[in-house]
Amino acid sequence: MTPEAQLEILTAGTAQVLSEKELLERLRLGRPLRVKLGLDPTSPDIHLGHTVAMEKLRQFQELGHQIVLIIGDFTATIGDPSGRSATRPPLTREEVLANAETYTDQAFKILDKDKTEIVYNGDWFRKMTFEDVLRLNARVTMQQMLQREDFRNRIDKGQEVRLHEIQYPIVQGWDSVEVRADVELGGTDQLFNLLVGRDLQREEGQPQQIVMTMPLLEGLDGVRKMSKSYDNYVGVNDAPQDMYGKLMSTSDELMARYYQLLLGEELDASLHPMEAKKSLAEKLTARYHDADAARAARADWDTRFSKKDLTSADLPEIPLSSLPTEPTVLSLASHCFLTAFDLKKSNGELKKQLITAGSVQLNGEKLTDPNAGVAPAAGDVLKLSKKHAVRFA
Repeated sequence: MTPEAQLEILTAGTAQVLSEKELLERLRLGRPLRVKLGLDPTSPDIHLGHTVAMEKLRQFQELGHQIVLIIGDFTATIGDPSGRSATRPPLTREEVLANAETYTDQAFKILDKDKTEIVYNGDWFRKMTFEDVLRLNARVTMQQMLQREDFRNRIDKGQEVRLHEIQYPIVQGWDSVEVRADVELGGTDQLFNLLVGRDLQREEGQPQQIVMTMPLLEGLDGVRKMSKSYDNYVGVNDAPQDMYGKLMSTSDELMARYYQLLLGEELDASLHPMEAKKSLAEKLTARYHDADAARAARADWDTRFSKKDLTSADLPEIPLSSLPTEPTVLSLASHCFLTAFDLKKSNGELKKQLITAGSVQLNGEKLTDPNAGVAPAAGDVLKLSKKHAVRFA
């Protein structure tokens, strides 16, 4: 493929590329580029928002370029302050390494493991003497660090900025020197850190990396970025039916964006919005599980929601013996959400958003009085919301 054609593919869906001209010049060299992504495994699981950069890495990989995943076994113990309003809690190296194992397992659902270079930045940082650290710090000024919006905002609000946090952009930038990166990817909130890498490479006499930032993916609510803390996420390790069902709740307005950022495809404008959503959900479920699981999840969703036939659907089962004594509609719904889906719903949320709105139904009959007594029998189906239903056994 010509460098120009590669450039068109690689820049599609990006937020910013510094610069496209430099990237084209590097592609014209005719050698595989070293494309870097740093991963700080601060938790064991990743969601689809994390995969936006990995999808772009996959495109580089399919075009013959060398992907370099840097596992931040050192930087994760510092904690990336990007976009944070408070200092991250520290992690032990043992916690980081345990998280790294599941991180990479999930990443290789997208990337070709055999063609991916994996390095740990502790391999070079733990060899540094304090003199080395001081020499590295001398490359950067305090004025540069305080240009960061998140640092400046915290200082203006009288919130702490710990000195170890100021080290983070420097050590991330030094990673680029160590692996001789041609390109580094990151979210839009990573721009400052990526530019520090360019500065340090220049000082070391290396070609400066091209900086490529990717958009922050909106979550299922269509407003805030995808995050577990907002409960608007789709986990890479979600069960097939859960993944498919969550994706079916995505707004029509987000479809084109999800196709571009999560699949690297353009949305077929001729598709009916419902069919486009089903196709997206099936493709993504197949990517993170397999085609059979994706087809089964689609069939189950159609049974539950398109055909409205919950009696034939594969539902979580709740033993009657586990139910609260003399349950009310409210206590029954709360128990079923927690037991079957590990979701703790507040009484206010259950009453206002689900029960009085008519979402909670026993065998198709709406239960709109939260305080009414209810006595389900074996085989009965309780619909809790658009995405959740259980069967009693």
